[in-house]
Amino acid sequence: MPKRLSAPPLSPLIISDTTLRDGAQMPGVHFSVADKVDIAKALAEAGVDVIEAGFPAGSANEIEAVRRIAAEVPGPVIMVLCRAMAADIDAAWEALGEAVPERRGVGIFLATSPLHRRHKLGKTKRQCLDMITAAVAHARTRFARVTLSCEDGSRTEPAFLRQAYTAAMDAGATGIGFPDTVGVLTPEIVRRRVTMLTQLAHPRRVKVRVHFHNDLGLATANTLAAVAAGADIVHLTVGGIGERAGNAALEETVMALTLHQQQYRRTISVDTTKLTALCRLVAERSGIALPANKAVAGANIFATAAGVHQDGLLKHPDTYLPFRPELVGADGIRLPLSPLSGKAALALRFAALGVTLSPEELAQASRIVKNADKTDWRDEDALLRRAAAMARETPS
Repeated sequence: MPKRLSAPPLSPLIISDTTLRDGAQMPGVHFSVADKVDIAKALAEAGVDVIEAGFPAGSANEIEAVRRIAAEVPGPVIMVLCRAMAADIDAAWEALGEAVPERRGVGIFLATSPLHRRHKLGKTKRQCLDMITAAVAHARTRFARVTLSCEDGSRTEPAFLRQAYTAAMDAGATGIGFPDTVGVLTPEIVRRRVTMLTQLAHPRRVKVRVHFHNDLGLATANTLAAVAAGADIVHLTVGGIGERAGNAALEETVMALTLHQQQYRRTISVDTTKLTALCRLVAERSGIALPANKAVAGANIFATAAGVHQDGLLKHPDTYLPFRPELVGADGIRLPLSPLSGKAALALRFAALGVTLSPEELAQASRIVKNADKTDWRDEDALLRRAAAMARETPS
């Protein structure tokens, strides 16, 4: 009998949240220092491993927020973003210098794509490599954790990506970051790029971090493809907020990894029961409302107005649920009425109104409700009482 091969062991995946940095760059979002501290506390309680707390070179408020988060929020590593400039790294030290060494780090970025090199930076490849070397070396004099990200990495020549990351690692980088800055990649390309980067970094015991934007609606899918290809750290935001179309959503990525652990063979530290509350907190403080149909945390994820689905849910909740509400700390199943609702859900609503109907009357009331005018639905209780009265008056 052939020997059965055992599955590879599970390995930890580092969840790094950038809601307070990239999420804060979303147009219309204005986090106060207190907002940032409160959200950081909720992220820590949810179990994220790393919080990217801000961009200290941006303002005195950014420095204050980072300093307070490092002082008041126990648990996660606190990272900040820096350009490949000594002044930015010095601002990071001003914000994080009092934190314990193992809980502080910097993520340095430099644009490396031909478009950015020529039109934004006006730098040659050689000059970019020199900037990377100098910035990483300067950061390592103060920080034990230093990640170098190639901005617009998804549109950078693969050969130059390898050169840039090699220069960073030679200068002491402990991580390399691969960002899809304008959200143009597909999962197939991500898998190839991340495989290339892990082959470059892992022999040197350097971690690979990925950061995907959602311009094509593929940020979460691309993140999962990167995980499958061996990425060590994933950058996420709560609710998927961020530049333009946003970032890979923390709640989506976490639930996909939780439900498909055997596929991805990774363990994560996030407590899924905190996800709904976390999404609601960020929505409240950011002013960016969660769409009703938002994956995982939207108001409609555990609601259906279709009769077939309502009947199934009443018989067994798993018939039309991806997972139970309690797994993400949600309120529970809702069966709102609509012209497509069936008699089972309608009977529940009548019971809630204290209305009792015979099976024949219920069938007649259902027909009346299904054919009601759009304006009648503005006062649902009045519609139901009127339908019940009409059903009782109709001869059987």
